[in-house]
Amino acid sequence: MKKFLILIFWPVVAIAADTGAPANDAGLSKLTLSGAEQLWQARNREIQLARDQVAGVAADRLGAAQRPNPQLSLNTGAIDTGRNAPALGRRVLHGSDMVLRLDQTFERGGKRELRMRAADLRLDAAKHGMADVARQGRIALHQAYYNLALAQEKLRIAQENARLSGQTVEATRLRLSAGDIPASDLSRIRVDALRTDNDMLQAQNDLSQAQTALAYQIGAGQNAATIVAADAWPAIGAFPAEGIGIENRPDVRAAQMRVQTAEAARDLAQSLKARDVTLGVQVEHNGGSTPSHSVGFGLSIPLMTGYEYQGEIGRAEADLQSARDALEQTRAQAMAEIGRARSNLETAVSQVRHYDDSLLAEAGKALAAAEFAYRHGAIGVMDLLDARRTHKATQMDAAAARADYAKALAAWRFANEEGELQ
Repeated sequence: MKKFLILIFWPVVAIAADTGAPANDAGLSKLTLSGAEQLWQARNREIQLARDQVAGVAADRLGAAQRPNPQLSLNTGAIDTGRNAPALGRRVLHGSDMVLRLDQTFERGGKRELRMRAADLRLDAAKHGMADVARQGRIALHQAYYNLALAQEKLRIAQENARLSGQTVEATRLRLSAGDIPASDLSRIRVDALRTDNDMLQAQNDLSQAQTALAYQIGAGQNAATIVAADAWPAIGAFPAEGIGIENRPDVRAAQMRVQTAEAARDLAQSLKARDVTLGVQVEHNGGSTPSHSVGFGLSIPLMTGYEYQGEIGRAEADLQSARDALEQTRAQAMAEIGRARSNLETAVSQVRHYDDSLLAEAGKALAAAEFAYRHGAIGVMDLLDARRTHKATQMDAAAARADYAKALAAWRFANEEGELQ
């Protein structure tokens, strides 16, 4: 089992210590995925909240280990308030009855040990829960990073198409002046150029949205517009094998710990039926005409004549059954997640290979042929525009397929890992 303390005490200065990662937001203009992960580890809000929750549960453990505090009491009585009585101090000290008492409650039924066991299990569950937050957070980080890479690629394609459309408009205007083509061809090409301009504006907006999403993950919201994903798409390689077994995933482990915690809480509720004993010792001063001193002892035990904690025990039993049901649900969800991740990855691999092996090349050939044919008057302008739109759509789809592969690869990897920060 890997240590979870890395999650709790990850130092922010680790970013500066690693020469391969940006020490501050100056590195956002060429942000690698490893650099994004280190910023995420130090700044991500969900990770920080999980750390806070673990710290809170750790503090609860200190309280669970404490024994009942003793009770000290002082009582006075029979104070002489007569006109001829001595001074107040003397009346209280010498002319009154005083009882100094110390009481200590002793828990029975192993209550303290059960509290400590439940607290320890809650802390383990919180640590595993934090590991699952990290696991899911890394999936979200990779998705945000590759969404940005995809938005950058789509903007590049849109800008290239807009540039080519502008050149085509100028070339078509010259051909119209020479009487080579009808005026309607120029109008159609201008309309297509305007459409490519709109596509470029939409791509710019998508890029801004992707930058904002990644900036939230790495805590760089003030500099979102400067973020540029620098890594290339991951290469298609051997299909990664499954890692840990499902019982070792952090979400399943956390659910297992919650079942054990509920069992300890059930045992603690049942231990309430064991009567606690309170022992007392007292010193009594009798301030009568003949002052005297005496000592005494006391014993108190609750009498459960009306209630024997049936409500607390019933609630603990219900919570235990709920924890068991939640464990089975978590196992089923983990299996479903792994199945989806594998299916998505297999599909993404096939799609990327399909684009690389044939689609992109064929779309490029079709466009080149259409451009050549149009320049020589063999086809009309609509056929040319259709070829361009098909080529552009194929480029966009190929970029989306690579992004899907990158995200599916991350989802598969982290579906089979424990999710701690490295």
